[in-house]
Amino acid sequence: MEPQQRMKELIEELNRYAHEYYVQDKPTVEDFVYDRLYAELTELEAKYPMLIAADSPTQRVGGIISPGFEKVNHEIQLFSLNDAFNQADLAAFNQRVERALGHAVSYTCELKIDGLSISLRYEEGKFVRGATRGDGTIGENITENLKTIRSIPLQLKQPYSMEVRGECYMPKQSFLKLNQEREEAGQDVFANPRNAAAGSVRQLDSSITAKRNLSSFLYTVADAGMLHVTNQIDALGELEELGFKINPEYRLCQNIEEVWDYIQEFQQKRSDLPYEIDGVVIKVNEFVQQDELGFTVRAPRWAIAYKFPPEEVETTVEDIEWTIGRTGVVTPTAVMTPVKVAGTTVSRASLHNRDFIELKDIRLNDQVVIYKAGDIIPEVAYVLVDKRSKDSVPYPIPTHCPVCASELVHLEEEVALRCINPKCPAQMKEGLNHFVSRNAMNIEGLGPKVLAQLYDKELVKDVADLYLLTEADFLSLDKIKEKSANNFLTAIEGSKGNSAERLLFGLGIRHVGAKAAKILMEHFGDIPTLSLAQKEEISSIFSIGETIADSVVNYFEHKEVKELLLEFQAAGVNLAYLGKTTAELAEVTSIFKDKTVVLTGKLSHFNREDAKALIENQGGKVTGSVSKKTDLVIAGEEAGSKLTKAQSLGIEVWTEEEFVANVEEKDGE
Repeated sequence: MEPQQRMKELIEELNRYAHEYYVQDKPTVEDFVYDRLYAELTELEAKYPMLIAADSPTQRVGGIISPGFEKVNHEIQLFSLNDAFNQADLAAFNQRVERALGHAVSYTCELKIDGLSISLRYEEGKFVRGATRGDGTIGENITENLKTIRSIPLQLKQPYSMEVRGECYMPKQSFLKLNQEREEAGQDVFANPRNAAAGSVRQLDSSITAKRNLSSFLYTVADAGMLHVTNQIDALGELEELGFKINPEYRLCQNIEEVWDYIQEFQQKRSDLPYEIDGVVIKVNEFVQQDELGFTVRAPRWAIAYKFPPEEVETTVEDIEWTIGRTGVVTPTAVMTPVKVAGTTVSRASLHNRDFIELKDIRLNDQVVIYKAGDIIPEVAYVLVDKRSKDSVPYPIPTHCPVCASELVHLEEEVALRCINPKCPAQMKEGLNHFVSRNAMNIEGLGPKVLAQLYDKELVKDVADLYLLTEADFLSLDKIKEKSANNFLTAIEGSKGNSAERLLFGLGIRHVGAKAAKILMEHFGDIPTLSLAQKEEISSIFSIGETIADSVVNYFEHKEVKELLLEFQAAGVNLAYLGKTTAELAEVTSIFKDKTVVLTGKLSHFNREDAKALIENQGGKVTGSVSKKTDLVIAGEEAGSKLTKAQSLGIEVWTEEEFVANVEEKDGE
């Protein structure tokens, strides 16, 4: 093919992918596919500079401006970074720097967070404007959305007027939770945490952004002179002093060999981080040297982004299974020849919905390339069409529920197929599994196999029937002995005393997650009162809104639900909120008050949820990861990397015995 024709094809393809990625937040290819094509175009343009087109993505600094937001002119341009893909690229970058300066330099290494670039403007210490990078010169005004992100300070600790740049991202656990909720709601899932963050922060309704649990890392000031520092390391420290959240894993490296060691270290640690990274950013540390090196048209000469190679492997799609969730959504899963990806053996990958299968044209016996989205979820990246058998045919999408044989429906506003038979056994069983789960009623030991037997033997028809079970009922099940039966009954009995937000969440009301359930119970006090509330009263509660209000009102209108509540009351299940209200928490005096606590290791005196509830009821906040902002780590048996990190940061650590002693002391006051 002629170079000019190939370059034209690459430009059209890359610009289409960029539009899907930046504007629609729905990429159809993975980042590494885009990077390969971009590298091919760059090589061709280097050989034939006279053929470089004005619309080539190599001539663009960053993303694309989308309609729907007010435009923001960046007074100081946001540049892109040149990429390095191997040690040779890194060595060449170092040689260019040293040749230009005439001497060796030190570098700052920072993790390359896979999120959305943001620019924050402060006037006399007050946050006044937030924007996306856009094309580097013009971005989108997303101030109201960024105000919902708790890690972004609305007021600095000093009255500086300045513009700060960084990354807005979605933590891995938030990404998993969001995609699970979207699948259950029959919606498109996000391809990765970066697109989930971009799609969340660019909502026209900021209340949606507020629910997405986004965070941020800030890493530079547009005009570093404002900080009165002379290098990147000191700038990061001062940003933290001002109240910004910075990534704690940065490191000063004295030479390019130390940079390579850092890269190797975090390529290994990548999957253990609570957020997604796709590489390392390397910057000349001293600002005076940065100024001397300057910029090209699109990127600084003093920085480069090392991109981690994707861990992708080939395997074969042996089958596609369809499972029914508790809301009736039918989800396809690829069953594959087992292969090792990112340290674990993978044999299954969610295909999300029928549109996903049709878009990627996934067929039985196809050779596919898989990877882990966000280093967590196995995903099919693409099909190796050239390896496909000649007699291959498109995969037939099912028309009837694989469990109850009811006709499946494809609702107009959804991408998912849905079984709408309310008596579908699969939905009933999933509802039972959800009810006993840890964040709901937390009935330990009652797993899916036991619940399936109880349902199949018609010992339970709904969740309230769990509270009517006897020892004889359990002993009638396969492989259940007297000790197990008594353990089940003890766990069921204990769950009766749970605070009502657990029960409300366990009922599986559409759109009502654990957090919304707690907010509703704190406001209304008990489930019967909530069941009589009007839509207007529910939707007026901060962070609830009309979607949840509609769902709650519709749920409690059903006669069967009213009967279910009566069954709970008759069985002695608590329907009232037992936690402290926001006003009561403000009056709490406790060693945990306003402290950020991390629980790690195995606890013997409490289960994890009870320990968390104790701390929160005494005014503390429990988080899942250790950082400089952590006040206390409670370490049980076999505590691992979180304990090690806490010790390295000098954070106070308690044993479980010390935790118990402090809780008992508080109880005795």
